[in-house]
Amino acid sequence: MDHQALHNTHVKLLAFDILTQTPDPTSFSRNGVLLSRAETVGTVTSRDLKPNKFLRFTIDDGTASLSCILWLNQLTSPYFSRRSPPDVRLIASSAARFAADVTLGAVARVRGKISSFRGEMQITVTDVVIGRDPNAEMLHWIDCMRLMLLLHGSLYECYNGPVGDY
Repeated sequence: MDHQALHNTHVKLLAFDILTQTPDPTSFSRNGVLLSRAETVGTVTSRDLKPNKFLRFTIDDGTASLSCILWLNQLTSPYFSRRSPPDVRLIASSAARFAADVTLGAVARVRGKISSFRGEMQITVTDVVIGRDPNAEMLHWIDCMRLMLLLHGSLYECYNGPVGDY
């Protein structure tokens, strides 16, 4: 498999996998595979809303707790000033809807850009889907394990390095 093919793809990862990535000047890598976007599933364990600025929340998938940031300042940010106003309003309304959906105890599927803030890994959220399937977390874990097996051939090597003589 071409490892570069995953660079701009939302790769299904466990929180532990995101938190143990190696920062690179332009991207992040896990066991030599360049990654820039991720999808993870977990329970919302904290929520900090700054109206019209951002929602910072934490999801826990059983392997670790991962910080997520959802920006809510699209209507006032100079970053969006070059985009068409109808597009910006659509992005802002989607972000507001996602923020309203994120509640404590909810199981959320989060997709976004892998980023780092003050040395801590996080997801800069592009979309959130609140799960209704009680098996969502387990199915996500299975998908993550399947991907690691495909990329590395062995879960042991993926998490412990190549098998060698000791």
